[in-house]
Amino acid sequence: MADDPTQLLPLIRGKPGPLSGTRAQATQRVQIGLLGLGLMILLVGLANIIMDNAQQNQALVVPEAAPTVAVTPPPPASDPLADAGVVPGMSGDTSAPAGDQPRNAPPPPQQP
Repeated sequence: MADDPTQLLPLIRGKPGPLSGTRAQATQRVQIGLLGLGLMILLVGLANIIMDNAQQNQALVVPEAAPTVAVTPPPPASDPLADAGVVPGMSGDTSAPAGDQPRNAPPPPQQP
């Protein structure tokens, strides 16, 4: 083997490198790359068409169906103080508190 780089150059020029190939192989690699690139563009375009169609269909869908049964209003909330006869801010006779009288008792007699 020669140590002179000028003697090694003809040996290197005659042999193809490990990753290079013939011109036909290079052309085939370029064709495969372009085909793959074209397929990816086609796939992204198809996905875009599908997503646009799905968004248009979603816009046409009724958000929520109307109830089929008539909704009854809830019963009014009971006020335990009003049921017991104790109401804040009662005006009138202050001699007897309202809590001392039963609910169904007659009113107290009037004094002349």
